[in-house]
Amino acid sequence: MHRLLHVPQSDDPTAMGLPPHYASRVRASPLVALGALDHQGRPWSTVWGGERGFAQKVAEDVVALNSVVDRRWDPVFEALWDGQDGESEAVVQGNGRSMSGLSIDLETRDRVKLAGRMVAGAVAKDQNETRVQMAMAVEGSLGNCPKYLNKKAVTPHHLDDAELLSSTLPLHPQAVDLLTRADLFFVSSTNGESLDTNHRGGPPGFVRILKNQEGEVVLVYPEYSGNRLYQTLGNLKVNPLVGVVVPDFDTGNVLYLTGSTTILVGEQATSLIARTKLAVKISVTDVRFVKAGLPFRASFIDYSPYNPPVRQLLTEQPSHVSSASHSTVATLIDRVALTPTISRFTFDISLPEKEAETNEPLWQAGQHVTLDFYDRLSYGYAHMNNADPQSLNDDYVRTFTVSNAPGKNQRRQQIEITAKKHGPATGLMWRHPLAHAHQIPLEIPVMGFGGEESFRMKNGEKNVFVAGGVGVTPMLAQSAQLLLRNDAAGDNLRLVWSLRAEDIPLAVDSFERNKGLASVTKLFITGDAGASLVKQMEQLGATAEARRLGPTDLSNLKGRKFYLCASPVLLRNLNEWLAGEDVIWEDFGY
Repeated sequence: MHRLLHVPQSDDPTAMGLPPHYASRVRASPLVALGALDHQGRPWSTVWGGERGFAQKVAEDVVALNSVVDRRWDPVFEALWDGQDGESEAVVQGNGRSMSGLSIDLETRDRVKLAGRMVAGAVAKDQNETRVQMAMAVEGSLGNCPKYLNKKAVTPHHLDDAELLSSTLPLHPQAVDLLTRADLFFVSSTNGESLDTNHRGGPPGFVRILKNQEGEVVLVYPEYSGNRLYQTLGNLKVNPLVGVVVPDFDTGNVLYLTGSTTILVGEQATSLIARTKLAVKISVTDVRFVKAGLPFRASFIDYSPYNPPVRQLLTEQPSHVSSASHSTVATLIDRVALTPTISRFTFDISLPEKEAETNEPLWQAGQHVTLDFYDRLSYGYAHMNNADPQSLNDDYVRTFTVSNAPGKNQRRQQIEITAKKHGPATGLMWRHPLAHAHQIPLEIPVMGFGGEESFRMKNGEKNVFVAGGVGVTPMLAQSAQLLLRNDAAGDNLRLVWSLRAEDIPLAVDSFERNKGLASVTKLFITGDAGASLVKQMEQLGATAEARRLGPTDLSNLKGRKFYLCASPVLLRNLNEWLAGEDVIWEDFGY
């Protein structure tokens, strides 16, 4: 895997046996994920526990686990107990079966990997539950970093009503729902000599369902930046078989999967899952979805600061997104500071001759452009970066609304981006010198243009655009055409705009550059907005009030078509206020 990914090899830090500092961390962990091979040599994973201390060192390099277990449907229990159902009490094994574990404390984000063999085990009835006592001889252990672990508080839960809901493909609807919400799963793999169990985590939905049909289920997930040991991927490179368990911490439902993997590198990954250069595809061959099959529950505390945004499959991306070749480059040629935090950037775009000959516009008014800042902003690999955890998986691809309409010269276009300073990409745009003879220009590859077709307002309709701050930009590119065809009463287009007092210069600039826009605008100015600002806006032709936008401010506009572009909080309020109305809003998490 190191050679495949062009990564320098390093020494394996796995410790022999179970050193005391790892043993204490295992004892403090309320959960242990386990991996084992069934009689067909297929890996399976499970997770036991529910309270701290259920797993602890009892002898030199020996860990004992004492946990309630679902004896009927847990595949690891079945594999370790040679297929027995655990109905009999005091079943003792000493078969030396290969197994692996991962002790994990989700509250502190601590985890320790364990590899070894089962040396003894017993099953006993405890009221209506099955309690398993098992001893594992630990041959190797390794503490792992806390990245991508979402904090949860684990508590034990009675287990006496587990029910197998499905053991066939496609996945049960509740299993599909679990995958769309899951922010964690455990994965077991083998190189033929030993087993390895680890976790994969991220934002809810980081696992994507590629196929879910009769007899065929395929999942895919991105491999985020890690410690570069590639112990799981190395196993999968040697032996592609994998066992996965996806716990539902809310309900106790659990999804067990086994199957075969394909490691996707570079273009293989990028062509399947957006903005990803390393991913794993799992072709599921067997499944068990069990209702209430876990002896614990967990309450959510906080997401990991290292989680990147969810990366969708390309088939889930909007079909209307157009692409530009990477030979299309945007060169920064002008920058106008409108407010202390908002600037307008002008980029020159020169198309290759063949693309320019199509006479098709690069974009439509109201669409966005996607730019690739990776070569300008990436500083290479880092294992941890608590000061900027998002940087570890940041592909530095950014999307901005184009705030001007396309010109007639297809071979040479200029795009304007009106943006707020926030993050590394806009920070670079703010500080980089403009292109001239004595400076290296800021040239950014253009990945493409796109945007919802439905978000472009139609002439002849009674349109209301409600914006918060720089959310006005999709309308600015469309305003000239819409205002040209506005009726005498100015009734076909209305702009309702919530703006902070310090950002009023953005409104002034917009009104001066878009003649007639002020006359159809109602401004709600927040912050330190004195009468002078209201008067200034009125002198430009707008209606303005120094207060927050409220639900009654849209009452007299109902019955029209509403287009919304605002912050998440304002967007949520607007959707509540406009319940039952014809509302269009664009999700900018491209």
